[in-house]
This record gives sequence, C-alpha cells and structure tokens, in this order.
Amino acid sequence: MPKIQNSLNQNLADWSVIYFKLHHFHWYVKGPHFQTLHEKFEELYNFAALSLDEVAERILAIGGKPLSTMKDYLSQSNIKEGGDETKDVDMVKAVIDDFILLTNRLNETQEMAEEAGDAATADLLTQQIGTLQKHIWMLSATAGINVPTKVKA
Repeated sequence: MPKIQNSLNQNLADWSVIYFKLHHFHWYVKGPHFQTLHEKFEELYNFAALSLDEVAERILAIGGKPLSTMKDYLSQSNIKEGGDETKDVDMVKAVIDDFILLTNRLNETQEMAEEAGDAATADLLTQQIGTLQKHIWMLSATAGINVPTKVKA
C-alpha cells in the first residue's frame, strides 16, 4: 500500500494547491462575468476542500500519513499556484487545465488501487473523477471552448 499512499499524497497536494488557487480566483476575478464566476469559484473551492479532506482521511484509513504543510503540497503537486491570470476567461482556462491534470492523476491512482484490490480507494477516486469531468464540461462551455480531449474516460 505504500505506493498507493504516495500517489494519494500527490493527489492531496494537487487538491490543496487547487483549493488555494480557486480562492485566489474567487477574490481577484473581474469583468463582465464577475458575479457568475465569483460564485462558481467559491463552489469549486468548497468542492476542492471536501475532496482533499476525503483523500487525507483515506490515506489515514489505509495506515498512511497525509501531507499537511504548504511546503509539502507545493513540492509534491504538479499544479502551479495562481496569480498570473488577470482575465476571467484565463482563470477559467487555468482551472480547466488544472482539473484535466488532476483528473488524469486521479485516474492513475484509481487504476493502481483497483490493481491492488483496494475498492474503497478506487470508488472514492472514481466519484471525484466523475465530478471533475462534469466541471470541466461546464467550465469549457462557460469559456466557449470545446471540451478538452486530454481527459481520460
């Protein structure tokens, strides 16, 4: 299980960085879609908070130690901090890209859990993947772009 615990910790780090990035976007979004995106980013950071908590608790349930410092999150995550995006559509595109990256990483961990016979971890991640895919679709429609094909089914 150490391999699954390590992968889950990377997922936890990704969720944690996304959580703070979504907060940043929530606070700094401007433009004609301010109200809609301000509310959407809040919905998404609440989703991220719930998701990172579920992953951390799963790590504990299988005998691991979840990461718990910003230093660890930033060093383990493939998600980059926000801050360069100034336009609302750029923020939405950044979230789409991050959600695609996270979806693909969760898929890898989910497959690893299935191969190890860890159905509870696989089920948790399957649910998170499905919700992320829905958000990717909705955000893509909001940004007026095609749903990216980089997401594994």
